Amino acid sequence: MGFLDKITEEVIAEVKEKLGKKKSLINAIKTAKGVPVIAEIKWVSPSVGKIRERENALDIAKAMIRGGAIGLSVLTEKKFFMGDPSLITELKKEIDAPILYKNFVVHPYQIFEAFSSGADAVLLIVRVLKDRLQEFMKLADELGMESLVEVFDEKDVELALSAGADFIGINNRDLDTFQVDLSRTERLINLIPEEVIVVSESGISTKEDVIKVVTAGADAILVGTSIMKSPNPEEKVRELVGAFE
Repeated sequence: MGFLDKITEEVIAEVKEKLGKKKSLINAIKTAKGVPVIAEIKWVSPSVGKIRERENALDIAKAMIRGGAIGLSVLTEKKFFMGDPSLITELKKEIDAPILYKNFVVHPYQIFEAFSSGADAVLLIVRVLKDRLQEFMKLADELGMESLVEVFDEKDVELALSAGADFIGINNRDLDTFQVDLSRTERLINLIPEEVIVVSESGISTKEDVIKVVTAGADAILVGTSIMKSPNPEEKVRELVGAFE
């Protein structure tokens, strides 16, 4: 074997090892005990302003996992949400659960950024990507990451399904008006095939909210603000996970 062949073989092995380290958020949802909760770490939101004083994110993440969260979502957008992809890298050193890179993805660079940060899944917004959605899903898949495809209305659902999405997030918050409407999950989920995993996102803060969207057919929920605002994130997650108890 020549030197070039040898070094190529080593690089291929290294790449395969990195790809193989990704964890499945979908599998975590399917095997969850109680309501599958993806808990989100964010300090600021344009809709509510400051959510929580910055503190040790790892401590909060560990509390969320102890409370029963099956995965984490990390806001990485810097200007409006004061996030940073490096937080995923920091959390990955000690958190075994799958982590979602959440940003307004507009360029393939961000998919590579998600991968290099250690993320297991990436959020792709249909309304942002439109006819480029499939291209971005394919790139994420090639890097071993799952794509949580976010929809807002019926047209978004149609585009997501035509692109082959098997993991869809229904955002209950209108990002133009910031108004929350949980009935959005109830309405749109009827357009999505049963085999597609559906996550209800935004505006979920009480057990009653959880029961409403899960009863409508959501397979999981993604919750940020109400958990981050809680003085005890662990107990808040536990409350949502056990909503049907």
